[in-house]
Order: sequence, then structure tokens, then C-alpha cells
Amino acid sequence: MKSTFVRIQEYKANANGADKKIIDFLLEKPEEAANFTIHELAEKTYSSASTIVRLCKKLGFKGYKDFQKSLVYELALKKEVLDEKSQEINREDSLESIIEKVTYKNVVSLENTMKLIDLEILEKCVDLLDKANTIHLFGMGSSLLVAKDAYLKFLRVNKPCLISDDWHAQLLQARNITKDDVAIAISYSGMTEEVLRCVQTAKENNAPIIAITRFEENPLSVIADYNLYVSATEFIFRSGAMSSRISQLNIIDILFTAFINRNYEKYLKQFEKTHIQKPYKPVD
Repeated sequence: MKSTFVRIQEYKANANGADKKIIDFLLEKPEEAANFTIHELAEKTYSSASTIVRLCKKLGFKGYKDFQKSLVYELALKKEVLDEKSQEINREDSLESIIEKVTYKNVVSLENTMKLIDLEILEKCVDLLDKANTIHLFGMGSSLLVAKDAYLKFLRVNKPCLISDDWHAQLLQARNITKDDVAIAISYSGMTEEVLRCVQTAKENNAPIIAITRFEENPLSVIADYNLYVSATEFIFRSGAMSSRISQLNIIDILFTAFINRNYEKYLKQFEKTHIQKPYKPVD
């Protein structure tokens, strides 16, 4: 199911004057809007009930009630995440409490990320991966670990794929990329300078760009052609990537599984060919 806020943000760029006023209000004051009747929202946005109904249908809802129900549900999820943010690990936590908090945060991040996945966007991303001559991966820090995981997966099925630990090498990849390749840029914040420079360079070479980033507008999401969003359950300035990394890895798993499912029999044989047997040594 496509997120309500994803639908609103996607439509915003093409919205006309009347629709734009409603959208701006929804994005600025979603909690207030969720409690309005259709006539109250029309009054606040200087529009009409019929205009709001048409907008709801353009966003993929049956009508205003269907839209309002989805908005209320998503705001409740967002509140749950915000409540969880206030329950960070503290000095007095026991080992049991640490286990519960870390595990719960990861589970919430995975569940919310699942709800943000746009099936149409995912389908287009899989198409790009399937047709691409080479997959170029970009990421720094903990996101580099996610990129390496993707590299090993695609290497297993012999899909040409590139990643480097060195940022200068990643920049060279971006300079060599072509329109027949695809770039996957991974950055939770969407603000990592090195990744942004690589992505901008790839964009100049007309390469399609897939971003795996948090569900909030950021420099990377603006540049990318397709965004696969990760639930924003961590502070931007955090001590270490935890739940965001788990969600990024999950997105990679989904992308890869959907990719091999396109040519299941072919890649099944490739899995058998590339399997590395682990010798069994009995313990004396």
C-alpha cells in the first residue's frame, strides 16, 4: 500500500493552484487536517468540497473519507515512531531492556519501511536493474556496508556490479557510468557530500538513479529518479546507524529477490554454479 504522504509529495510537483493550496496545508498541518470535515478543510484552504474530492481521487483514494482514514492511520504510525525516539538507550538500562529496545526499534523500522514501498516505483527499479549493463553502487560509512551486501548478492548471479571502499574510486565510477547502466545511491540522511557528488556526476552522464534514503525530502531524494524510502526512525545526527541500516538491507533484499524472480530458472542455475561448498570437519 502506497503511503499517503508519498502520494501527496509525488503529486505536488504537478499540482495546479487549487490543489497546491490543499496539499501545502496537508503537508504543513497534517494533524489538524486529519480532524477536519471536508467542509472545514475547504474553508481553511479557500477551496471547495468538490475540489478536495477530486484531489483525493487523483491521489488514488475513493473519496475524502477514504483519504482521511489513511491519513489518520499514518499519523498514528508516525507518532509511535516519535514516541520511540524519546526512549533512547540510557545509562540505567539493563541488558534485558537494551535487548527489548533495540529489537523493537528494528521491528518498527522494518514495518514502517514496508508501508512506504511504492509498488510502481519498485517495479520500475527492478526493470532498470534487469536492463542495465552494469549496476554502480554508491555509499559511505554504514551505507557502504549495505552497498557491499548488494554487490555480493548481484555477484552471485553474475550481474555486472561495481562498488569501491575508496570515495575517489566511486567518483571515477560515476564519471564512467553511461545511460545504459544504473546507479544505486544509499544514504539514510540523503546529505552525505561524497555520495551527492557521485550522484550528481552520474546524473550529468544521463544514468538513471535509484536512491535508498529516509522518507523526508533531502538533497539525494531530489536528485534521484526513483526513491525507495526508509522509515525515518533515527536522528540525523546519531551515534550510529542501527534501525536505518536494517531497513536499508531489507530494501536491498527486496530489490534483489524481485530481480532474480524475473528469470527464476536462469538464476537458480547460477546459484548452483556459484555455490561455494563448505567442507565439513568432524570434531574429535
